[in-house]
Amino acid sequence: MKPATDESYTLAEGPIWDAPRRRLLWVDIASGTLFEGALDGERIQVTGRHQFDGSLGTVVPAADGTLLVATQEELVVLRPDGTREAGPRIIEVGEGRRLNDGATDPAGRFLVGTMLIDGPSENERLVRVEFDGSITVLDDDLTLSNGLAWSPDGQRMYSTDTFRRVVYVRNYDPTDGSVGGRRVHLDLGDDHPDGITIDVEEHLWVAIWGEGEVRRYAPDGTLVDRRSVPAPNVSSVAFAGDDLDRLVVTTATVALTEEQERDFPDSGHLFVVPVDVPGLPVTPWAP
Repeated sequence: MKPATDESYTLAEGPIWDAPRRRLLWVDIASGTLFEGALDGERIQVTGRHQFDGSLGTVVPAADGTLLVATQEELVVLRPDGTREAGPRIIEVGEGRRLNDGATDPAGRFLVGTMLIDGPSENERLVRVEFDGSITVLDDDLTLSNGLAWSPDGQRMYSTDTFRRVVYVRNYDPTDGSVGGRRVHLDLGDDHPDGITIDVEEHLWVAIWGEGEVRRYAPDGTLVDRRSVPAPNVSSVAFAGDDLDRLVVTTATVALTEEQERDFPDSGHLFVVPVDVPGLPVTPWAP
């Protein structure tokens, strides 16, 4: 498999397909750069980039092309004309945490999680930004909040806790935002789940950090498919393209050993993997 991008990134993450503008968005967490790209077959051409101070966690588009960007500790609104506006602060200055993965729920609310920058933690949060800008805490006992996805009917939410090596599921009401009790959906054993996405058959695609692959799990948790990429540290995955029939896989060079750097020179690139079952469209962020 050949890389889809010419550039390699330290920690590429958060791929998302902005269908109305036929553009792919992703971030390099470590460099604080937000990228825009055009998908051409199994290649991705960078068409724009936006630099931010500190790290970036993820990005989601609104219907008009406005972007909501999770910077290190707070949210920033990036307008189509390039102007920026401050959004809610999620992490207080000096906590030693940063924002990580996030996504919009089926009603357009934005959810984002946190991680401790150095050392282990069991106090990381998953929060939701309500329509009025207030913050609702859904979890406050995570080790590293990561990928998010919803079932096709919006009634179930999936969320990843990477260092516990699990993907949770809970009932979810998109209308009023009420959530049910959290329960383990997937237990990955010794492996570390990272970003996730879901297809029209409610099969979860899970990026497996350290294993160089993306796995597809049936609704009952059965492993039914796996796709390898030539980069151990697979960080996230998203459906892209006009028919949502291609998986964009992000990878990283961070945390590789010298031997891995030699053996996997394509690490840090993005990859495009054709699939038979398409994904679900992304709900635009609703400011």
